[in-house]
Amino acid sequence: MPPPAAAPKRKVFVVDDHPLVRESLANLVNQQPDLEMCGEAESAGDAITGIAASKPDVAVVDLSLKDNFGVEIIKDLKVSHPEVILLVLSVHDESLYAERTLRSGAMGYVTKQEASGKVIEAIRRVLDGKIYVSENFAHSMAAQLAEGKLPGKRPPVQEFTDRELEIFELLGKGFTTTQIAKMLRVSAKTVHAYCARMREKMSLGNSRELLREAFRWNESNG
Repeated sequence: MPPPAAAPKRKVFVVDDHPLVRESLANLVNQQPDLEMCGEAESAGDAITGIAASKPDVAVVDLSLKDNFGVEIIKDLKVSHPEVILLVLSVHDESLYAERTLRSGAMGYVTKQEASGKVIEAIRRVLDGKIYVSENFAHSMAAQLAEGKLPGKRPPVQEFTDRELEIFELLGKGFTTTQIAKMLRVSAKTVHAYCARMREKMSLGNSRELLREAFRWNESNG
């Protein structure tokens, strides 16, 4: 009797605009007996096309790409490829982004600061149909659920919508409202309206104060 055939490897697609990150992930994934890289992309547009062509089981996605930024990336990929499992790998603050990405359709969130072994663990976890977040974040969420509310007062940034947070981060990176409008394919008037709502939530008097807070927040979370 011939030996049983080996189980096919699960296919991984990487979306990140840093070539070294994509190369490192490719080497890491291809060293695994049960995983293989099937494609990569540096932009959201290329990711949509590449995923359609390579049909991966899971896509590992950064939140900061050349043509897209923030949680909207996950929403766009979930609409275009609902069959693909999405795992976020990002430098961004887990306490601020993990819950947002899970609500948007991702199955897990792992930070780039974690050991490489955690990335493989996260990939296998979401491929098994389970949610992956760090132990610290899981404990924090469990505590919140047990209390029935968030402990203490939430910082104003936590009250931002996904789009407001996206614009706030872009402001902190030095982009003007005109540039942001072009990047997000909306009018400058729309961006100004979002900024007004952010100023209200942060109890700020003018746009200069909002910019200052955006720069400070970006420096502390970069």
